[in-house]
Amino acid sequence: MKTVLAFDFGASSGRAIKATFDGRKISYEEIHRFENNPKTIAGHIHHDLTMICDEIHQALKKAGNVDSLAFDTWGVDYALLDEADKVIIDPFHYRDNRTADALAKAEKIMTSKELYAHTGNQIMNINTLFQLICDDNLTKAKTLLFMPDLFTFLLCGKKVCEKTIASTSQMLDLAAGDWSEEVLNAYGIKRSLFAPLCPSGTIVGEFQGIKVVAVAGHDTQSAFAAVVNADENTALLSCGTWSLIGCETDGPINDEISFKNQLSNEISAEGKIDFLKNISGLWLIQETRRDLRAKGQEYSYADLERLALESEPFKCFIDPDSPLLFAHGDLMDRIKAYCVKTSQAIPQTVGEIVRCIYESLALKYRRSLVEIEECTGKKFDRLAIIGGGTKDGLLCQMASDCLGIKVSAGPIEATALGNIMLQLIALGEIKDIEEGRRIIENTEKIKYFDPKGNKEEWDKAYERFVNIKE
Repeated sequence: MKTVLAFDFGASSGRAIKATFDGRKISYEEIHRFENNPKTIAGHIHHDLTMICDEIHQALKKAGNVDSLAFDTWGVDYALLDEADKVIIDPFHYRDNRTADALAKAEKIMTSKELYAHTGNQIMNINTLFQLICDDNLTKAKTLLFMPDLFTFLLCGKKVCEKTIASTSQMLDLAAGDWSEEVLNAYGIKRSLFAPLCPSGTIVGEFQGIKVVAVAGHDTQSAFAAVVNADENTALLSCGTWSLIGCETDGPINDEISFKNQLSNEISAEGKIDFLKNISGLWLIQETRRDLRAKGQEYSYADLERLALESEPFKCFIDPDSPLLFAHGDLMDRIKAYCVKTSQAIPQTVGEIVRCIYESLALKYRRSLVEIEECTGKKFDRLAIIGGGTKDGLLCQMASDCLGIKVSAGPIEATALGNIMLQLIALGEIKDIEEGRRIIENTEKIKYFDPKGNKEEWDKAYERFVNIKE
C-alpha cells in the first residue's frame, strides 16, 4: 500500500488530493481546497506566493503520513530567484497587462514565424519568453523556476526544470528536447538561468521523509496522461479554466500551416508531443459568475446552465480568445461590446450571455479540430473530454452536436489522477503510463454523449462563427 499527495493548482483555485494504491485500485479524496486569488503590486497582477505556500503546509498537516508528493500547475508563469536563492518578487500572473505589447517587441528581434519554427509553441503574449522580455527583474536573477518546480524547490531545496512545463515557454526546441540556443541568444537570455531539465516521474528530493516527485508539471499533460481507451482517431480536450484541444503525435509539427492555424506543440508525460490549440475555456463562465456576485447576484453553475438552456439558441457568438475578453472584470459588458463591434444581436439576459459562451466554445472546438486534421491528416471520430469541464453536461452535449461525433467525458479528476499515477510510477508501484491508464479505466466512470441530430443548425451556426470579423 502506497499513499501519495497530489497538489493540483490552477490559476483560479488549488487543491490537494490524497490517494492510496493497493496494487489494483487507486482510491483518492480531496483533503484541501483554496481560492487562488491574485494580488496587485505596484499596479501589476501577481500570484500570492505566501498564501499559496501557507495552503501547501495546511494540506500537508491534513494529509498525515504520505510516501510522496508532487505539484502540477498552469503553464508559462515563473519565479525569478536571486543569488541567495530568494524569490525576487511574487510571480507575475499571465493575465497581467505588462505583456500587452510584448509581441511587437519580440518581432523586432525575431519574427513570430521564426520563433514558431524554433519552438513549435502557439504564439501567445502570455508565454514565458514574452513575459521575460518585459520583466525588469531579469538582470537581477540567477535562476528561473516554473511554478511547479518552484514549489518543489521551496519544499526540498532541489532545483529542476521538468520538461512538460518547460515546453510551454516558447524557448524549448522540442525536436531536440533542449533549450533553443537560437532563441536564447537572440533575446539575451542566459542558459544558466535554467535548472537542469528532467523528465516526468523524476524523484527530485525529500521533505520531512516524503519523496518529492517532478510529475508532468503542466497540468494539461498530467491530465492527458490519464486519458483512457483512446486511439489515433481520438481527439483530446482538457477542459477547465482553459480548453486545450488536440491529439498526440510522434514529433512536433511546426510548419507553415500549423503556424497559420496557431497550433502548439508541447511535450507529453511520455516524452511524445501533444499537438493542440490553447483556447480560453470555462474561465469565461467562472468570470461571468464572479461579475454577477460582485453585483450582488448569486448564481450556482447549475443555475447558469439552466438559464442558458432556456435562452434562444445561436443568437450571437464570441471568439473566446478575443483580446477584448482576456482581462479580469466586467466580462458581461465586454461580451455585449464584442457583439456590437461585430454587428451581431446583443445578449440581454444572463442566460443569453452564458448560452453565447457555451455555443462559442463548442464552435471554437470544431474550428480547432478542422485545423488540426488539416495538419495531421487525421479524421477524428471521438472527442475525449477530461477534467472539470466533464461535469458540465450542456457543454459536452453541445460539443457532440457541433462536431457531429461521439464525446466521452471523464475522468473528472484527470489532472489529479495523472499526477498520482506518475508518482506511483516513480515509486515503482506501477510499471508505466499504459498500465496506469488501465487501472484508471477500471476505477473511473466515463459518460458518453451522442449527437442529437441537429447538425444542420450547428453547420449554419459554424458558417456564421467563422465569418465573424472583429
